[in-house]
Amino acid sequence: MKKFKPQHSRLLFIDKKIRENCYPSCATLAEEWEVSSKTIQRDLDYMRNMLDAPLSYSAKKRGYYYTEENFHLPAMALNDSDLFAIFIAGKVLKQYENTPIYSRLTSVFDKISDSLPEKVTMDPTHLEGRFSFFQNPLTTISTTIWENIFNALRSSKTISILYRKPGISSPEKRCIDPYHVISFQGEWYVVAFCRTKQDIRTFALSRISEALLTDNFFKIAEDFDFQQTTRSRFGVQWSEKEYEVKIRFSAQAAPYVKERIWQPGQKISENVDKSIIMTCTVSHLFELKRWILSWGNMARVLEPVELADEIKKTLQDSLNNYEV
Repeated sequence: MKKFKPQHSRLLFIDKKIRENCYPSCATLAEEWEVSSKTIQRDLDYMRNMLDAPLSYSAKKRGYYYTEENFHLPAMALNDSDLFAIFIAGKVLKQYENTPIYSRLTSVFDKISDSLPEKVTMDPTHLEGRFSFFQNPLTTISTTIWENIFNALRSSKTISILYRKPGISSPEKRCIDPYHVISFQGEWYVVAFCRTKQDIRTFALSRISEALLTDNFFKIAEDFDFQQTTRSRFGVQWSEKEYEVKIRFSAQAAPYVKERIWQPGQKISENVDKSIIMTCTVSHLFELKRWILSWGNMARVLEPVELADEIKKTLQDSLNNYEV
């Protein structure tokens, strides 16, 4: 029933009735909303005193009206926590600064901010100098390429691209069906079915030098499930193969490893000497390898042997760089 709806819904209902110029009274409003007249009177007092509603009562018409014709209540009821969240959201938008949608996002955010009531109990501007967000290094993405990729995604059209793989100077031509877009550590990726390779591949948008829409439509493969496909990922890369990984972290590194979820299926066990063993299943070793190397001598791969051998070789090659 209506009387179980929250107060803000009731306030919007009252506001609507008043703006319809039907001069509602406490009694008529209470009857329609199925609450007491005292409840409606408290709502009217709240609108007048807290929301600055220009309310007035017409003795002639026995009802309420607005003395300012264009006034209406804001559609959002916000408390201090909501305002704080909006302040944080404005800061978080910076992570999209390398994309053409940044200006559109900030425009939408400004519209939300402008629609807030002027009378608030918290002024977020005094927090401006007390919060900072350090971003990952951002890649540069062409506006045309960004828009064409997303047009292909929205319209389910195949797109022809020129793609430059790392370490290769000349770009390759590919025809792809874009399935999914990912934002990861300052880079944007499109997961797509590559018609050239006849397989699902991941392409970094910053490495695409040309993207042209074709007239060919595609359907996403019925067996494609992004969550299932990436369930064992560590980073943005994955494959059909899975690896059972076991890493020992020293007692010095253990507190830092335990305080984060590095991989959704990770398990951590503690040893007597306060070192820990982290186990997880991953579908690609490249990004995991780089992460393990970042821990230096505080991490040691126990399984699989091929990963341990790769890391050992990388460390040896690095050491050779410093030989005189």
